Amino acid sequence: MTSTWTPSSWREKPIVQMPNYRDTAALSSVEEELATFPPLVFAGESRRLRGKLAEAAEGRGFLLQGGDCAESFAEHRADNIRDFFRVFLQMSVILTFAGGKPVVKVGRIAGQFAKPRSADMEDIDGVSLPSYRGDIINSIEFEKEAREPDPARQKKVYRQSAATLNLLRAFAQGGFADLERVHEWTLDFIKHGKNWQSYEQLAGEIAGAMRFMRACGITAESTPQLATTEIFTSHEALLLGYEEAMTRIDSTSDEWYDTSAHMLWIGDRTRQLDHAHIEFCSGVANPIGLKCGPSLKPDDLCRLLDKLDPDRVPGRITLISRFGAEDIRKSLPPLIRAVKAEGRKPVWSCDPMHGNTIKASSGYKTRPFDFILEEVRGFFEVTKAEQVPAGGLHIEMTGNNVTECTGGAGAVSEAELGTRYHTHCDPRLNAEQSVELAFLVADMLKAAPSSQNLG
Repeated sequence: MTSTWTPSSWREKPIVQMPNYRDTAALSSVEEELATFPPLVFAGESRRLRGKLAEAAEGRGFLLQGGDCAESFAEHRADNIRDFFRVFLQMSVILTFAGGKPVVKVGRIAGQFAKPRSADMEDIDGVSLPSYRGDIINSIEFEKEAREPDPARQKKVYRQSAATLNLLRAFAQGGFADLERVHEWTLDFIKHGKNWQSYEQLAGEIAGAMRFMRACGITAESTPQLATTEIFTSHEALLLGYEEAMTRIDSTSDEWYDTSAHMLWIGDRTRQLDHAHIEFCSGVANPIGLKCGPSLKPDDLCRLLDKLDPDRVPGRITLISRFGAEDIRKSLPPLIRAVKAEGRKPVWSCDPMHGNTIKASSGYKTRPFDFILEEVRGFFEVTKAEQVPAGGLHIEMTGNNVTECTGGAGAVSEAELGTRYHTHCDPRLNAEQSVELAFLVADMLKAAPSSQNLG
């Protein structure tokens, strides 16, 4: 962090992807009120995540980051949060068992309410209205009043995020994550599917291991890690007024932390070196993700890293590639080589979702499962060839039985997309597709070189 940085220094920089609030006095009032609210997460938790990510960067852990494309007010229900957590636990245990290394669980949850847009305005039947930018800013209904940016929504986001975090912590620490319950994590609607028997077999092996450990005197009472887990939160740092309001100085370290989430990331549309989003994220001590798309040049990436991580703090930076299945093998190697040449060791993670979005003949946006899988395969091939750890997977997914991505074990067709297409923005993997992807990535982890063999 430079000596000139403050939580508000981003306001002096050029900025993109920000809404136009008509009532600036109301906006300032909301931001001032938010600045008095308790933190949603704590600095010590973010530091703990940073330590876990440092292990993943060395090949001794694996980052699983996933959740909604954009959270909504309408779908904020306990059963939705529970079902997301169940699927996330399933994916985590599949990857842990295969890779033989800890899986760092980071949800796109409890704060992922803002979305960048390709255009400021949306036109339908000759009517032009501001684009939907996520529930923290406006409403998805195509109506003039609904699309007007409303600063009061930020307070609702804070309260919903707090409630979500409270429930996640209860699930993680209250016994729901107990490995003795591994058989109970399967959602009813994916039982008897293609991957159900594989998961049941894995669950049986875990249950056998648990029986053996109990016989040796190792129980949840003596080893709490068997019955609890830790899940961290993340979202795109997009609406900077909200992020500034949630930024506090940590009394134990004298560092600034954005207490809206444990981890923040910078999107492909807001990573301009001299702009506001890079300025803001350069000064908070949270772990930072950086989306790396086809337009990112190696020299520009190195300059961004110099700005975001001048002290080269282990676990500080996660580089999230999102090139698309066709470009991953061509575009990722130059970035890895440039970063390696500077002696840096970020977490290299794969987002196989955003580069593989297409428009179906029915008009729905979708992501073919085969494209998603092919990008992940390319990511593992490239990281192996370039001798860096394949450090993570970043996906948009839900625990609900939606039909938004085509293909997978359930063979969702384009004709079925409209059946249960519930996303407020981009298409998500459903629970069955998420578990299937975890098994396929698990096979890649088994074949990946160990950390000792990497340069």
